[in-house]
Amino acid sequence: MSTSHQTTRRSFLQGAAAAGAASILVPSADRAFGYQSANDRPVFATIGLRNQGWTITSKSFKYADFAALADVDSNVLGANVEKTEKAQGKKPDSYKDYRNILDRKDIDAVMIATPDHWHTKVAVEAMYAGKDVYCEKPLTLTIAEGKLIEKVVKETGKVFQVGTMQRTESDKRFIQAVAMIRAGRIGTVQKVTCGIGGFGPSPKIPVAPVPKELDWDVWLGPAPKVEYRALPEMRNGYGGGVPLYSNCHYSFRSWHEYSGGKLTDWGAHHVDIACWALGATDTGPSKVTPLNFKLPVEYKDGHPLVHDQYNIATEYNIQADMPNDVELLITNEGDNGILFEGTNGRFFVNRGKIVGKPVEDLKDNPLPEGALEEVYGGPVSANHTANFTDAMKSRKQPVSDVWSHNRMLEICHLSNIAMRLDRAVKWDPVKREIIGDEQANSFLSRENRRGYEINM
Repeated sequence: MSTSHQTTRRSFLQGAAAAGAASILVPSADRAFGYQSANDRPVFATIGLRNQGWTITSKSFKYADFAALADVDSNVLGANVEKTEKAQGKKPDSYKDYRNILDRKDIDAVMIATPDHWHTKVAVEAMYAGKDVYCEKPLTLTIAEGKLIEKVVKETGKVFQVGTMQRTESDKRFIQAVAMIRAGRIGTVQKVTCGIGGFGPSPKIPVAPVPKELDWDVWLGPAPKVEYRALPEMRNGYGGGVPLYSNCHYSFRSWHEYSGGKLTDWGAHHVDIACWALGATDTGPSKVTPLNFKLPVEYKDGHPLVHDQYNIATEYNIQADMPNDVELLITNEGDNGILFEGTNGRFFVNRGKIVGKPVEDLKDNPLPEGALEEVYGGPVSANHTANFTDAMKSRKQPVSDVWSHNRMLEICHLSNIAMRLDRAVKWDPVKREIIGDEQANSFLSRENRRGYEINM
């Protein structure tokens, strides 16, 4: 990689020292609430544009001006540049290399929606380049990456929002659920079940020519170098069709090399709300047990032995032993959503509904005025980006902060480790390490491929 584009911890700190140490944590007086733009609208750029990348960009036009977009797929990049120009009336600059965005002084914040295995590298380098960050969930590929991001957020003082938008959106149903738990509407919580669905297995996926619009080596980035695989079946996507079965594009969540499957996809949403409701945002489980599960390929010592098929678990029931003797169950079975069960009742919530007798009882016995705002930490924002831009102004961390996100995501990562090794793992939530299992602890981190190390 070209050294001219490398933003390092040393260069960040040198620049901060030149401007005065206080500028690391407090925006300077000549900036409009910390923004570079003169019209009190932050200037954004999005890195990674397929699917969720466009979703978070399009929801943000009301709150920010987009000066640049980046993606390693030229078709995806071109299609999103056109849509952005149409939406905001001004064409954003386009780049294949995200580092060109980090070099720009006019950009206040980046939105990251790359595949999961790229999140940490881009996020850390963006913060050292002086950018606030909105990063899609799941934030990390490993637990060690989460600790690194926490360290850099603290060191740089940058605002960092994670895309767990259920904390803000979905007609406030999830905030209501948390408020009901905190108000004791089901008594003492005994069990929480997170239904997150599952991915199916794949057929054997052959090596295939790399699409001309895709820079495959850069798409792999920190992940191991492997050949591109795809079957000819196609589905529609931004910029044209993409393979129905492949080891990138829509299918990256089905490979441990790039993601954690549904456990870190929908799990990152529902386990987050469960932990928020339980008040377990700065702690974790004592033990994670795979009650039953199914891996689509053979594993040895936690690693798949087959490399031409999806390797993420397709079925699972996983139990996490949470503080106060609460049982947290994560399953692919049943409805997608969260079932809270307590000594005085139970109710179910997902993005479309919140139902159960305790919910019906709210008609005659509503929650106290301000209960939802108390959960949220103030007036509930119009959407997740609004909360992010408000945090950029106040220089306080937003509702989906790095620390609480990593704590709940550790449960999802531990679930995958337990399935890969086919055994329960005991967790020390203070030291944030697995107890008495050296092999399991080796899965808490992963080395980046040479040439794609995180520039510190």
